Amino acid sequence: MTKPDSKPVFQIDYGPEIEPEIENLRALIEERFVLPDQIKPRWLAVKVLEGETDLLEHFLGVEDARVVLAQVHSSRERLEAQVPEGLDIAIADRRYERVGRIVEQSLTRPEEPVRSRAERVDRVITHPWLGIPIFMMVMYMVFSLVVNVSEPYLEWIDAVVSGPITNWAGALLSSIGASTWLRGLILDGAIAGVGGVLVFIPGLVVLFFFIGLLEDSGYMARVAFVMNRFLAFLGLNGKSFVPLILGFGCAVPGIYATRTLESHRDRLLTALLVPFMSCAARLPVYVVFGMAFFGRSADWIIWGLYALGIATAVLLGFFYSRTLLRSSEETSFLMELPSYRLPRLSNLWIHVSLRTGEFLRNAGTLILAASMVVWLLLNVPPKAPGLEQSVFGQVSGFVAPVLEPAGFGTWEASGSLLTGMVAKELVIATMTQIYLDENVETEAESEIDPLQDLIDIGKGFIGATISAGERLLDALTPGVQLFGGEGEREEGGTALSYSLQNSFTPLSALAFIVFVSLYTPCVATLGAIRAEFGGRWALFSAVSQTGMAWLVATLVFQLGRLLVLT
Repeated sequence: MTKPDSKPVFQIDYGPEIEPEIENLRALIEERFVLPDQIKPRWLAVKVLEGETDLLEHFLGVEDARVVLAQVHSSRERLEAQVPEGLDIAIADRRYERVGRIVEQSLTRPEEPVRSRAERVDRVITHPWLGIPIFMMVMYMVFSLVVNVSEPYLEWIDAVVSGPITNWAGALLSSIGASTWLRGLILDGAIAGVGGVLVFIPGLVVLFFFIGLLEDSGYMARVAFVMNRFLAFLGLNGKSFVPLILGFGCAVPGIYATRTLESHRDRLLTALLVPFMSCAARLPVYVVFGMAFFGRSADWIIWGLYALGIATAVLLGFFYSRTLLRSSEETSFLMELPSYRLPRLSNLWIHVSLRTGEFLRNAGTLILAASMVVWLLLNVPPKAPGLEQSVFGQVSGFVAPVLEPAGFGTWEASGSLLTGMVAKELVIATMTQIYLDENVETEAESEIDPLQDLIDIGKGFIGATISAGERLLDALTPGVQLFGGEGEREEGGTALSYSLQNSFTPLSALAFIVFVSLYTPCVATLGAIRAEFGGRWALFSAVSQTGMAWLVATLVFQLGRLLVLT
């Protein structure tokens, strides 16, 4: 009775140079040492020849391993001289070659490859010419939703802060016999300043939600891939897209994210461009001016301001990469596109809560302190005939003539821009204190009805939610107004929006928000640039951006006047 034939042993031929050395090591190990049954001498010989010499001590012991190790060193020396591409690469090439032959023999490929749904979508999303316009359209939809959906909540918060909260605080101060000075500091300084910024939290929540939605779905990775060719025009590559896109939330993490770039020149160039991406702190300025002057066109204006920042960054990047930061080195960009996936609510919650929490921390610390300082400066000296004669008014008036060609050469606008150099949120906080009339004092404590105020607050929230839902449905059905929300839109706005209409024209308002979109980064961003690249580049960023902002805003205003006159 004969035994059935044994199965052939699978074995890779590593070539005439390597095979003799493998055989020598295999024979040495097999003749002199006893290995566990599951470990084959040839496998161990190949592995130690590749450099995994720690396996010898594991299977043979320290003393016996030294005997084989001497043979391994001599084998590697001989092979390194015979194999020009390197021993490790030669061994790997032989393996892949064998695998390739097996695949060719066992796999039948269709004449036309079957494309998955994701691949068909990617052919459009990542198209060299369609990719960027699609991205711009997506961002317009996001900004349109930010303006439309958040506006009812914005008006609700504005009414709550200027109404019940201010009245409750006034009644409390009256009950403790607070002085007129303290009442002004709390009501007109702290509450008015911080409240003027907090009303824009709904818009920021909507913005952060949709940005998180795009990131978690896998779309933003496709945008980075598309932007690689575009950024190559600036002497950068797709790796710079991540710091730049972070700049839309806050420039500070965008600056620190440049650490992922290999070249110091690429890091610096990207850091100089990040502040031109309109951060979330600028959005309140855009929204309040958009509601005040541009009505149904506000979403287009806001989208245009973001596009202006990108376009300015492109032009300056092109200029810097060929002058100050010239480089002949070319960097490669390799990335794996993630699968499309349904965004997870937990991830969106983390994204929105972290960004919004950072904004609230600023409102509770920096903006609160700065608002109170601004109020003090507006009321010093105490007997000044008007705010313009205060310390703040006089300093702002000194700067105002420089901004006259841009159409907003008033001490009020100049002062708001000066505080905005500390943090962009302070532009609105300062304007709230300057442009709005003083808070009306409560006539009597008995007129305060907290229960009725709470009921009115609840009704206002329900009404805002219904209105926001209607606007969302209208936005999701373009061309069809299911609830007729557009007619209500022009009547909306905060108290500050209405007040600004007495001090700006639509043209000067447009020039103002153009200036805000481009001028010097906040102190925190400049600090990050200084920490990463030195004080000289931080100063360069502040001066160059402010100069660019003045130039563009002046062109907008002067060309606008010319077009109106002609």
